Amino acid sequence: MQKTSCLFLLLPLCAVAQTAPTAPAPGTPEYDNSPAISAANAAKTATGPREWIDPDTGHRVIRISDEPNSQSLYFHYNSYTAEGDKMIFGTPSGIFTLDLKTLGQGTPKLDWIVDGRGTRTSPLMMAFHSREAYYTSGGTLYAVNVDTKESHAVFSGRVFGINSDETIVGNTVNLEDPTGKTQPPPPPNLIPQRERMFGDKIKAGIPLTPDEEYAASKEDGLARRLLNPTSMGFIFTNLVNGTQTTTGYQFASIDHQQFSPTDPHLVLYAHEGTWHEVERTWLVRTDGSDQHLVYKRQMDMEINGHEWWSYDGKTVWFDLQTPRSHDFWIGGVNIATGKLTQYHIQRNWWGVHFNSSRDDKLFASDGGDPTQVAFEKDGEWINLFRVQPDGSVTREKLANLSKNNYVTGQGGIEPNVSITPDNKWVVFRANIQGPVQVYAVEIAAADPQKASKPEKFVAEK
Repeated sequence: MQKTSCLFLLLPLCAVAQTAPTAPAPGTPEYDNSPAISAANAAKTATGPREWIDPDTGHRVIRISDEPNSQSLYFHYNSYTAEGDKMIFGTPSGIFTLDLKTLGQGTPKLDWIVDGRGTRTSPLMMAFHSREAYYTSGGTLYAVNVDTKESHAVFSGRVFGINSDETIVGNTVNLEDPTGKTQPPPPPNLIPQRERMFGDKIKAGIPLTPDEEYAASKEDGLARRLLNPTSMGFIFTNLVNGTQTTTGYQFASIDHQQFSPTDPHLVLYAHEGTWHEVERTWLVRTDGSDQHLVYKRQMDMEINGHEWWSYDGKTVWFDLQTPRSHDFWIGGVNIATGKLTQYHIQRNWWGVHFNSSRDDKLFASDGGDPTQVAFEKDGEWINLFRVQPDGSVTREKLANLSKNNYVTGQGGIEPNVSITPDNKWVVFRANIQGPVQVYAVEIAAADPQKASKPEKFVAEK
């Protein structure tokens, strides 16, 4: 572990502050004639209705955003104020807030809080406890008050997030342990993923489907990360005194880093690679102590991943499959006791990402197409799960996403669900009306006659 001073990086930035001018509203000439908006609108297609009742589920869907290529936050980043009254999201023209108190009462009430026209401006996360929203622009981290729109620079450099009391930012770098104590693991004995994933079918002479071939090729790409892993470490910068701590060295591809919402010195992160061949989900403290695996796989081909914190910071939740592509769960580990909670779900309930409500009584998934790990032909739904008294969950379909292209890298978008703090809406992003937009689907059914009935788990035969 190394400590250095970087106060010279912070003080000039912290002194910079500005109050955002009153932003022009979408639809006005000043707004529409900006270079970023003109470029976005040039490719704009008809977006369709602002809201509708999904004919397959009976639930109301509302399009929140107006600009093509708007984005809600990645699923594990906090999008909501602590009070639950506002949500942040990004657009080509900057960053907006949504008034959650009036959502569903006419046109969504949006407020433009950061003018990002002409710059690469992206929302990072909403602070866990204050009214500050954090965003990046030009390689600098900024904070903006969601009420006053006053913005100031916080840190110059790349970061994955800011901690719960807003005193530390984190980053990962390629760096070897100067003490030499951290050594590379022995090289793995990897075989082609076609054989690893579909060995039984290949031995039986059953041809793989195009979706299976595509999935195997993706996993081959991930497997290459395990052959010669790079040594990486964390850099934690104290924003109060400017000191930096470099720690947490390991030979791995580190990803999915996220500060605890309640413990300012605890970080959740993942080892990337083929999920069925890595021990994926880890914790580390900002001083480098208590670095340990959250969940150890119990069988060959088991996977866990796309982890996220519970709102109270007591549980790490994740997608769990025992083994991969066969038996599906929402899994969670209590970080104090190590107790594992498992909610059994059907194959077609699975999603690329899951998320939970603040009280952990509701969960949501964003579905997936047939090329994803569940290989399900009826899996393109926004799903809601309700925890039952017996420890099981039931599934309700909220929105049909069969028109969404899920295949990232081929024009697709993963919806990345989140549940609003009042447990009334599930927010997601999708290209169901053409360009990517931000949507919300109401949890209460607008048409009870068409509403999806709660489904219980039934073991596959």
